[in-house]
Amino acid sequence: MKKLFLGTALAVMMSTAAHAETIGVSMALFDDNFLTVLRNGMDEHAKTLNGVTLQIEDAQNDVAKQQSQIQNFIAAGVDAIVVNPVDTDATAAMSKIAADAKIPLVYVNREPININELPANQAFVASNEKESGTLEMQEVCKLLGGKGKIVVMMGELSNQAARMRTQDVHDVIATDACKGISIAEEQTANWSRTQGADLVTNWLSAGLEFDAVVANNDEMAIGAIQALKAAGKDMKDVVIGGVDATQDALAAMAAGDLDVTVFQNAAGQGAGAIDTALKIVKGEKVEQKVYIPFELVTPANLANYQSKN
Repeated sequence: MKKLFLGTALAVMMSTAAHAETIGVSMALFDDNFLTVLRNGMDEHAKTLNGVTLQIEDAQNDVAKQQSQIQNFIAAGVDAIVVNPVDTDATAAMSKIAADAKIPLVYVNREPININELPANQAFVASNEKESGTLEMQEVCKLLGGKGKIVVMMGELSNQAARMRTQDVHDVIATDACKGISIAEEQTANWSRTQGADLVTNWLSAGLEFDAVVANNDEMAIGAIQALKAAGKDMKDVVIGGVDATQDALAAMAAGDLDVTVFQNAAGQGAGAIDTALKIVKGEKVEQKVYIPFELVTPANLANYQSKN
């Protein structure tokens, strides 16, 4: 009887071990509000899954460091890898490293440049950037009545999301409803609140006049708000738009400073990336492009989003 019990216990332990999966996660940067929500979303979702362990590393915005992390994950024998790319132009090399090692890889949030050439055991989970800047700019256009001058604050130019969101702005103002809007200035502030504030301060010091700030993300929009307030501007006279619907952005909207943002479901993307990686590990068929919808956020529906990101 004792031998039977021990044999059964050993079988259960072996079965549990057999179903345990370790996923290596390389984040572009820990010190970013949206990416923190994304990272926490992955971590919290993994805790609800039996036998799934995450090893999360900070690439500190360094492409070489991120590639080394991927190589280290492979050397450690992880079952799958999830990457939030530092530079979306560098993903072809990352895909090759993982493919050569036959380790499943899932990109999350930032679209890899090789999105249409991903190996069979690789995928991309995010939101469609065609929606993000489009929803933002359409609302800004509406608030401006289809005319006026705007300044555009871009994210890191090496990032596909920054390029796409900026193109969305251009596409919207080319439509009949918004053709009375012109771009007074368009520069990068690298997703940063501090750089966003500095950029707007420089524009104001140069005497630049504008009716709206259209930022590729909320952090830069918040920086713009800080600079405008420091210059004594009345926030009722300037339309401010961002993307992500972070908690800080929603607080700025509640205060009457931010006019529009776009909810990007960070937790949903994180959970989707982990689930997709596990499906590939198990040999299940997955879509190589998994999109989590963007949603427009304005003061009218703000309450629906204040507890989401």
